Amino acid sequence: MVALNLFVYETTGRALAMGLFMAVRLASGFAAGLTAGGLLARFTAKSVMLWTNIAQASVMLLLVLAPDGLRTAALVAVSVVVGSCGTLFMVSLRSSIPEMVGEDRRSWANSLSITGRSLAMVAGFASAGVVVSLVGYTAAFVVDTATFAVCAVTVALLPIPGGGKRRDGSGSRGRLKADEADGTEPGADGAPARRRGPAALAALAAAPGLALMVALRGVDALGSSSHNAALPVYSSELDGARPAVFVSAFWCLWALGNIVVQQLIQRYARRTGRSVGALGFGWGTCLMSAAFILAFAGFPMVATAAIALVAGAADGLTEVSYTSHLQTLPAGLRAHAFGLSATVENLGFGAGMILVAAALDHYTPLTVVGWSHGAAIVFAAVFLIRVAGLRTSSPGPTSP
Repeated sequence: MVALNLFVYETTGRALAMGLFMAVRLASGFAAGLTAGGLLARFTAKSVMLWTNIAQASVMLLLVLAPDGLRTAALVAVSVVVGSCGTLFMVSLRSSIPEMVGEDRRSWANSLSITGRSLAMVAGFASAGVVVSLVGYTAAFVVDTATFAVCAVTVALLPIPGGGKRRDGSGSRGRLKADEADGTEPGADGAPARRRGPAALAALAAAPGLALMVALRGVDALGSSSHNAALPVYSSELDGARPAVFVSAFWCLWALGNIVVQQLIQRYARRTGRSVGALGFGWGTCLMSAAFILAFAGFPMVATAAIALVAGAADGLTEVSYTSHLQTLPAGLRAHAFGLSATVENLGFGAGMILVAAALDHYTPLTVVGWSHGAAIVFAAVFLIRVAGLRTSSPGPTSP
């Protein structure tokens, strides 16, 4: 994230080029999300996760070995492969967690998975500034190649019952009924005989408010595109000689905030026996968007560091609540829902990158981020009103 974005930005000198580079990656992820459900119906999740990591390691190695004349073509290849394979990997992993650990432990597993990923991000972001500034971009790309290779080996050793193969209609029926924290009504079981449209759309129709939840995720992704595009520009304005330092420090603190909130979520789940529900997702989106807006307001570094921690904590809250909620779908619909969700997220992020990157050539980072994340806050408020309405109309809370 640090090396590739800064490499494109410093090579071209324009935020628009960086935005187009990321848009290609996200367009590939968009296409992969549309095919993820069907792919996982034919192949095991374990094989998909294994080969997507092998492909990403190979294309990063290609970027390292490419001569200067072919570097642009190699960057395009990286965008396509990393975008598509990254989406397929995440859809496979998230939809397979209930099979790996059991339905009752999915919230715990999601929190543990996000904690591990955040720890890795702390190490990655903390070292990125040093590696890029002192050793160069090639060394960063070599590190990327190695991490994908390690992930492939880890997946090969991962015990997944049946390799994570999907069976339509399998899994527990009626798992879509919401707990007291969700504030949503019980949903349909999603049995194959009752589907009248595409599987992904059937998944969205399986529970009240789920389609709006996925839509909010897409708007949130559009807001996220603004701070991802604005951070290299903002950090270059703060320190043109070492722009990677601020980006690395910000994301490192963001990841630390994510780790802290995962520990709190796990303790909450153990103490109450409940998971963070849809209300947590809505409020977390509001808090996260507000924090990212304040991050570009020019506060002193100490205050900005605290804001980055809050943004990471809120982001972690939304991630766990959203993923756990989609995992309540029956196994036959789960992969399709995660695939459609990834498509919506990539669409929002990709479209946002093009618009935001172009706007950064004319407006300040604070203005661009303020409008983008402001839209997410407004949509989150609509979502919270909808969830509150469902909770009020429900005859009573459903036991977890």
